[in-house]
Amino acid sequence: MASKKITIAVTGLNNIDSPGPGVSVIRGIKDSGMNVRIIGLAYENLEPGIYMPNLVDKTYLMPFPSTGSEAFLDRLTYIQEREQLDLIIPNFDSELYLFIKFSKKLLEMGIRTFLPTMEQFEERHKDNLPEFAKKYNITVPASKPILNSKELANLPKPLSYPYYIKGKFYEAYKVVNQSQGVYYFNKLSAKWGLPVIVQEAVHGTEVNVIALGDGEGNTISAVAMRKQYITDKGKAWGGITLNDERLLEITHHIMKETKWRGAMELEMIKTDDGEYHLIEINPRIPAWVYLAVGAGQNIPEMLCRMAMGEKVAPVTEYAYGKMFIRYSWDLIGDIADFEKIIMFGEL
Repeated sequence: MASKKITIAVTGLNNIDSPGPGVSVIRGIKDSGMNVRIIGLAYENLEPGIYMPNLVDKTYLMPFPSTGSEAFLDRLTYIQEREQLDLIIPNFDSELYLFIKFSKKLLEMGIRTFLPTMEQFEERHKDNLPEFAKKYNITVPASKPILNSKELANLPKPLSYPYYIKGKFYEAYKVVNQSQGVYYFNKLSAKWGLPVIVQEAVHGTEVNVIALGDGEGNTISAVAMRKQYITDKGKAWGGITLNDERLLEITHHIMKETKWRGAMELEMIKTDDGEYHLIEINPRIPAWVYLAVGAGQNIPEMLCRMAMGEKVAPVTEYAYGKMFIRYSWDLIGDIADFEKIIMFGEL
């Protein structure tokens, strides 16, 4: 693969307080030494990844997934005619539906992806988590999908205060009273649509796993970490890799039972009595993926190789006690570049 240059498009270039995974994915690919050309796909014209030096070779603006499949396909056709993409790695939950739905069509255009099936994607939705847990024998906190803020007044037990209220795709807030619940319900439903999910607050330490499945039940890679610094949006701003066998056992079990294809992030709460509660599954590479690369498992590279049809042997070792810390960095650019991306939709 090193000989022929492959062209890889990556989304999720926003590296703000709620960062997208794109920049870290690209760093992993570049660290691998693969011979690549990187095309950035951005939804907003101020995504930092567009302007970071030596990160992407070219950027194209994409229509928001909510504008529908026709605009999405038209834009990708335009980009494909110019760039001859070999592979796309989408990194946002909200765009995955379209990428999965049109994966066959993209393949006909010559663009590979390495994504879960629509069934896998749908069954791990936050509002489907209780059924998912029953089917695969996993412990999850009690939760209920809500379509109307009036339902917050009489939630079934054990959903009492404090509980968490979560958006369909992103964002979660701790709720301690009725008016707060209604406020966050309105905010989340306006931003991400319905349903909004109410989830029991389980007390303990939040631990996460990034994992990669081959679609046949095998775990190709899995790295566990604990968030050490969390922003007000609940995002890890610092974390450390863990040696946690039980956590990795649960990950292997989920991979094996679901035959998951592609990357995922498991968010779990480890309670004081040593129980693990799955609070959500993100069906993609998480933003902290570069910690896994630093600990010895280059998940973006492995995903690229599998997408290109290579057999990749499972990696089980990684370095424990590796840390990551995010930081802000003032990037100096030129207004001319900003104008180009606004006027022409590409840079």
